[in-house]
Amino acid sequence: MTDNKFRDPQGGGSLILAWQATNKTVLIVGGGAVAAGRAFNTLEADARVVIVAPDINDELQYRVDRGQVSWRPRKFEDADLDGADMVLTAISDAEESRRVVNACRNLRIPVNAADINDLCDFWFMSTHRDHSVQIAVSTNSKAPRLANRIRRQVAAALPRGTGLAVEQIGRLRKRIREADPKPENSKRRMTWLMQLCDYWPIEQLANLDSDNIDSLLEAYVRNDDPQTVAIALDSTSVGSSSGVPSPVLHGQLVSDTGILAHPLNGKRGKLTLVGAGLGDPELLTVRAHRALLEADVVLADKLIPEPVLDVIKCEIYTARKFPGAATEAQDDLYRRGLEELAKGRNVVRLKQGDSFVYGRGGEEILFFRKHGYEPEVIPGLTSAINGPGLCGIPVTHRGVADQVLVLSGADRNGALPSIPSYLATRTLVVLMSVKRLAQITQLLSQSGHPPDLPIAIVERAGCSDQRTVRGTLETIVDVVERVGHNAPGLIVAGFTVNVLSDMAIQDRYLDPSTLGLHSAE
Repeated sequence: MTDNKFRDPQGGGSLILAWQATNKTVLIVGGGAVAAGRAFNTLEADARVVIVAPDINDELQYRVDRGQVSWRPRKFEDADLDGADMVLTAISDAEESRRVVNACRNLRIPVNAADINDLCDFWFMSTHRDHSVQIAVSTNSKAPRLANRIRRQVAAALPRGTGLAVEQIGRLRKRIREADPKPENSKRRMTWLMQLCDYWPIEQLANLDSDNIDSLLEAYVRNDDPQTVAIALDSTSVGSSSGVPSPVLHGQLVSDTGILAHPLNGKRGKLTLVGAGLGDPELLTVRAHRALLEADVVLADKLIPEPVLDVIKCEIYTARKFPGAATEAQDDLYRRGLEELAKGRNVVRLKQGDSFVYGRGGEEILFFRKHGYEPEVIPGLTSAINGPGLCGIPVTHRGVADQVLVLSGADRNGALPSIPSYLATRTLVVLMSVKRLAQITQLLSQSGHPPDLPIAIVERAGCSDQRTVRGTLETIVDVVERVGHNAPGLIVAGFTVNVLSDMAIQDRYLDPSTLGLHSAE
């Protein structure tokens, strides 16, 4: 009989630790994009960073100029290991990396060699940071790209204000220890704070101010039950927006009598062209939401996000996949639409974003009009304007940009867009273009756009894992190569990119590690 009193170790994992790097020296061998990313991460841990490389990129030069890191402008020498607490190699020469690793092993210095897993004493994990909260995901070097996706989903699931809540609890914990420092009362302190953390919503903890912390300290001194303590919180919650009830969340549009049932009694079919917006069902218009609930069948684009599809209660038909042949997929939807309309059904044609912004909505109206059906049009939020806005980038801003130009990354024949000459007060938004980022940046340079022009890549705007990657015309290609790209995305070029950058960085959906080449100054 097997004794299962204690768990058996699974094996094959890594020992996950949070290393205190404050005032420790981290030596980085290399001067490119990977080295810059390593430098940013170690600086965030308050380490002393030393770069050894004959040449360094713009980001590292920026940090050298500002005294954030020190630079030894030459190749690695064994003497560089004197005083080093950790070594990171970020060079393409595998043999040189191996030499550095062997030198570290002789001195028992932990070392990581980028992209050479068998030489590493430890891995870098995919991390999310929100104030003092740090969440790391490791796949033990098996699927680092998937680790990024898992990390974004975990971070998106956190209540808004989680990092602030931790900061406020830290302040309260310090105050309680100062007011009641006796060692014999440690259990009481721990129990009281544990109950507060367990029973109070994180959004409320995040909204605590100095007066609230004073009130909670008084409640602790009186030994009040943390579950019943009442304090006056600011009415503006970290987790709320306008305070207006959402018709989607509160069910105001859902009928108890079954509004989805439409008798097929020979009536003429109805077609509604609906813009699905950006991926968040709460960003659907009320009219679009009603149309989806009242539909008999929904003909959906392949890229409609799952949360929007979850709103639909009827049959969903998605165009069959015709790789490299968008016309065949469009014809398939036309055929199915006519079939359903002929049955007298209420048909919704659901398109991503806004149907009239690179969505072929006009073509669909002309097609169905030709066959005797006049579609009703319900607009949707377009990523060209609202995508950047959700990520803290206004496309216009007084004194910065007074016009917006929206382009597609490729015309119907696959050719690159025609980019006009540079105008400082214009914001340029290029849709469906990130895969051609290098070519787009080259076109921008050729048309007179300056190297320091701010550039942002807005990814999956409106979805729970939306992200913004920032750089300049000169650096953005290297930044994206370093952090990767999550389709779909768009390019924003112009000085409005950084107008709200300090506020934008605080957003839970933005990954500060993607801002390595951005300065708010």
